[in-house]
Amino acid sequence: MLSGHFEPTILGFGVASVALVVWTSHRMMILDEEGQPFHLALKLIAFLPWLMWEIVKANVDVAKIIWSPQLKINSQTVHVDATQTTPLGYVMHANTITITPGTVSLDVRDHAILIHSLTDEAAAIDQSGMIDRKICALEGSA
Repeated sequence: MLSGHFEPTILGFGVASVALVVWTSHRMMILDEEGQPFHLALKLIAFLPWLMWEIVKANVDVAKIIWSPQLKINSQTVHVDATQTTPLGYVMHANTITITPGTVSLDVRDHAILIHSLTDEAAAIDQSGMIDRKICALEGSA
């Protein structure tokens, strides 16, 4: 479609080739829940706007810290509970924390994520369990 050619024959061959590749991948059993989590596609529609808003809010908070005359940084490491039921859920939880400016996931083990946070507020948000609940709802374990 990026070529600018919208002839029905070309579009038909494109759709047919995509269908053939998906069917072949399914037959080869390489479409699994971790590699291609298609089962999350519809739930991601509701999750992504929330995540984007959290990223915007965290960016504003980090910008305020940087532009402030007194750097209000209280760097710390804290453990955050992770109640996900799948490895993919743990990865999504840790990545959601890391993608939000001001916090970084350092380690995941024993149903907990070790995070580094720039401020007390950022650590409190992660420890509130909101991200854990969102990820559990996304993976279907809530």
